[in-house]
Amino acid sequence: MKEVQKEIVPIVNEDLFIVLDHPDADFDYSVHYHPEYEITLVMNTYGERIVGDSVEPFKDIDLVMIGPNIAHKWCGEVVKGNHVITIQFSEQFFDLPILNKRLFAPIKKLLVDARCGVCFPQDVLLKMKDRIIDLTHMQGFQTVLVFLSLLYELAISDRYTLISNRYDTKETVMTTKSRRIAKVCEYIEEHYSDTVGLTEVAALIGMSGSAFSHFFKSKTNSTFIDYLNNLRIAKACQLLTETNQTVAEICYNCGFNNMSNFIRMFKKKKLYTPNEYRNFMSQILLKY
Repeated sequence: MKEVQKEIVPIVNEDLFIVLDHPDADFDYSVHYHPEYEITLVMNTYGERIVGDSVEPFKDIDLVMIGPNIAHKWCGEVVKGNHVITIQFSEQFFDLPILNKRLFAPIKKLLVDARCGVCFPQDVLLKMKDRIIDLTHMQGFQTVLVFLSLLYELAISDRYTLISNRYDTKETVMTTKSRRIAKVCEYIEEHYSDTVGLTEVAALIGMSGSAFSHFFKSKTNSTFIDYLNNLRIAKACQLLTETNQTVAEICYNCGFNNMSNFIRMFKKKKLYTPNEYRNFMSQILLKY
């Protein structure tokens, strides 16, 4: 089994956050993770970005926020003039009492979303770029104000989730505040390799199929079918990376009953075929 490296981040208890400024980055760090939150701005280069089970191309400029213990790496080309700025802060930031105040609700939601990794569109990152660069030249209390302002602007901006395999029942309960959704998600995780029908899952919580569809979408922002398929693809990514099972074995072990459908859906979600994904991940993951 291949593993990713745990990074020791140079942050101490007295730090609210740290900023790492890397002009002309070498992009030679292996896939890694750490318990801290991270905001990464990558400029003036191109390549592929890995965040959890997400592998996406990026070009010119990229802005991503990552929650605790998510494996990540930017496979950027070493282009002269490239620039990487990373802001890191402790996961304990989430538990600060001030975040329970109404004005901080958007920031708290952003921190929850970041546990699946979030990427920001072009208009947002162009707006945030100069603020993040300015932060590298500041000192003192002003940096706190800029940092909190940056978090708030990101919190109220458009963003999309990168990772499709962070189906944690505890987090589901926390974000949806629904034990019925938690019960459904637990059942799906236990039976994703079998035939799982909407009607049978709806019956678990005493709902009709139609009522359950609306309820599930309103609580998770995902249809039941999309949620199930995303989970199955995520499990396939894990098996492709961590085992020697054939693509056919993985297909059926993850609940797909048709190879061509599995490959088509996998490529749609991951931009790679299963074999291409396995080959790519084997090249960049290092064993420690």
